[in-house]
Amino acid sequence: MGYWGYYVVGRGERPLAECDALAGVKEGMELRAEAAGGWQVWEFPSGDGEVGNMNVLAAQTGAPALFGYVMNSDCVVVEAAAPESGAWTTCLARSAMARHLGVAEGLTLEDYFLDARDAAERAVAWAAEAGCDADAEALAEVLTADPGPPSLSTPPERGDSLAENLFFRLLDRLGVVPL
Repeated sequence: MGYWGYYVVGRGERPLAECDALAGVKEGMELRAEAAGGWQVWEFPSGDGEVGNMNVLAAQTGAPALFGYVMNSDCVVVEAAAPESGAWTTCLARSAMARHLGVAEGLTLEDYFLDARDAAERAVAWAAEAGCDADAEALAEVLTADPGPPSLSTPPERGDSLAENLFFRLLDRLGVVPL
């Protein structure tokens, strides 16, 4: 069984886990990474429930926020919001996501999520609002990639990640948390 859980990404002067937007999960949050400019990545392992509201988190911190919900290490739902450019949702490992959702006849993955090109454009705007420089082509590559085999350098606490690797590659391409 793969990993199920949330990654919460944002920027703040205080720990994101202290924000009211994440009040329901404060006790289970663990800091996973910090980067220049006050960027933080928090983890909340859970296959159930909600981690909070990224729109509220973006408003409370005054900076873009992003959630990644990893489903069995197969795919990731990505939800992002920024105070000025708004919210958007897409996914990573699109083929696996379609299998997880059991996309019904007549529906496509794009009925649930932005397509990779649109998501890449929204991600560039998100990154710009965050003060980062992102390339739409590089983002589109991540958004259309399938996860590869687990990396030998993947920390064991991240559970021989597959889709998680795509999520962290997305953060790198956004310019917020380098690999």
